Amino acid sequence: MQFKGFELDDFQIKSIEAVERNESVVVSAATGTGKTLIADYVIDKFINQKKRVIYTAPIKALSNQKFRDFKRHYGPESVGIITGDVQINTDAAILVMTTEIYRNMLLSHDPILETVTYVVFDEIHYISDIERGTIWEESLIFSPKHVRFLCLSATIPNSRQFADWIQHITKHTVTVVKYDLRAVPLKHMLFDVDFGMQEPRELKKLLSVPEQKEQRRFDKGRGKHGKRDKRDFRVVEPHQVIHDLKAQNLLPCFYFVFSRKECERKAMMVAEKFDLLAPEKKGSIGELFRTVVPEELHELESVRMIRRLASRGVAVHHAGLLPQLKEVVELAFAAGLISVLFTTETFAVGINMPAKAVIFSSMTKWDGANFRMLNTKEYFQLAGRAGRRGLDKIGYAVGIVDRKDGAIDKILNLLEGDKEPIRSQFKLSFNTVMHLLAHHTPEEREVILKSNFDYFVRRQEGSHVRIMASFGNKVKQLIKLGYLTQDEKMTWKGSFLLQVYANELVLGEIFGTELHQEFDELELCVLIASIVFEERKNVTFKFNPNKALEEGIVRKLAANAYAHENVDKFVVKRLSLLVSKWAEGADFTDILDFTDMPEGDIVHFFLRVSDGMRQLRHATTDEGLKNKLSACLNRMYRDVVKVNL
Repeated sequence: MQFKGFELDDFQIKSIEAVERNESVVVSAATGTGKTLIADYVIDKFINQKKRVIYTAPIKALSNQKFRDFKRHYGPESVGIITGDVQINTDAAILVMTTEIYRNMLLSHDPILETVTYVVFDEIHYISDIERGTIWEESLIFSPKHVRFLCLSATIPNSRQFADWIQHITKHTVTVVKYDLRAVPLKHMLFDVDFGMQEPRELKKLLSVPEQKEQRRFDKGRGKHGKRDKRDFRVVEPHQVIHDLKAQNLLPCFYFVFSRKECERKAMMVAEKFDLLAPEKKGSIGELFRTVVPEELHELESVRMIRRLASRGVAVHHAGLLPQLKEVVELAFAAGLISVLFTTETFAVGINMPAKAVIFSSMTKWDGANFRMLNTKEYFQLAGRAGRRGLDKIGYAVGIVDRKDGAIDKILNLLEGDKEPIRSQFKLSFNTVMHLLAHHTPEEREVILKSNFDYFVRRQEGSHVRIMASFGNKVKQLIKLGYLTQDEKMTWKGSFLLQVYANELVLGEIFGTELHQEFDELELCVLIASIVFEERKNVTFKFNPNKALEEGIVRKLAANAYAHENVDKFVVKRLSLLVSKWAEGADFTDILDFTDMPEGDIVHFFLRVSDGMRQLRHATTDEGLKNKLSACLNRMYRDVVKVNL
């Protein structure tokens, strides 16, 4: 069977046959095998029948990329996008959106859903994500009975259990299709400071030889008497790795580093040692920067740094960079101008750019609590980027070795394959409780609450789950705060809360009451920013010399006990200068003096603030508040922050 000029593999044909039988499909197939062709088939089938398909993705960057791809293939009139930042052509047959937006549409009973036939869930393993997994589960639980799903993931070891759960809650057949072979076979290698790049078991043998017999490859780090300095004994510098890869013709490569600062440090080190861009191609870098990056940003140190690196065939890509810089790097890599790209693991989600090899700067990562070995899903998600279909016979995944006791054995175990099952992270939110009360009978509520994946798995294991108690406790709190009457009927304040999907109660106490009337536009910008702000380690802010602004906000909050207690007053103080200056019209380059938060994080933060304002504007029926929020949105969503697709 052929489709779009490709001879389809058996797993693609089986998936398509299941679609033709009107079944849902869970596809567990290695990266680079062509899972997206199945999604393309679904879209082609239903667009020709004048029916609608929704394509959901875990992150906005992937949604934006898919929107651009689909526009090229199907024409701009056939494709729309809905994220927290943009809404374009929302009546289109193909709608691209973040999973969060799809879940919100389900809870608000959006009429669009009546015309949807299939929903594609790209990177479905995100259901295991601690912060966002609930959104994915609710997207499956609350979908209308006529909707079918195409769930795509690199590997799902418990795919049958996961499919059985979907089948249990939807009452329709769910087919599982597994395919472990890659179009380009993956070769796993390890890199040691003394022995360079070796096959894992060969390196284990070499490291088991007594130290005095070791044949050392690198002399750097030796002391006066020929002994290696202990401080340098296990340090592998990136230029050593790139030297070997270049010699073996294994560029271009991705060099995964689990720290943004280390990404940049290592990139600069390699750019000092190598010039990997041919002289005749250097002009293309300047042209890309002039085309994509606004002129007013060209003097920023980050822009100059990326341009310097790119002119030598090296680049950096991480969430702390401005969106325009990330776009330049992606375009440069796709054009063959970048040979070594230092990047964090976020690059492995959604950006369809394979390389000849991928390097792991470490096989361990900091997870917020401690350093731990990469799990199998993390490793294979990143390793899967190695090997370009039609260009490479083999893709190389190279891990840099730490010689701690037992490390090699742990790595060998890791390389055996992805063994991480999908796990439920379901947490009941106040917004979901309100929707259950507003739209479902008590009997339906219990069925829905017991439909989450965690409940299904625990019941299989014979464990007891207290989901109804959690629901009851939240109902009591909502009654206490006046969102519900004693007989669980919705108040006006409660109907407002139905449309607020994050930070529900604190926003409800301010904007679902008359308290918001006390704040002017500038104060509202700072207040909303303080509520949606997510703390990052080691970020500092300059305090506002105009203390009247923050003091006024805190004083006015005192009129509502819940809001006063649950808005972090120190965050208000920290953000006051940065947010107010931007809201007053300052240039982006000027506000960088007020914080050491990376530029890309500032843009992402202001986008979240803007998204929160849109949600509140949609939630309220108060025309005065709608107008005030629109004015606030115009202050925040502008210039470099505005998304252009």
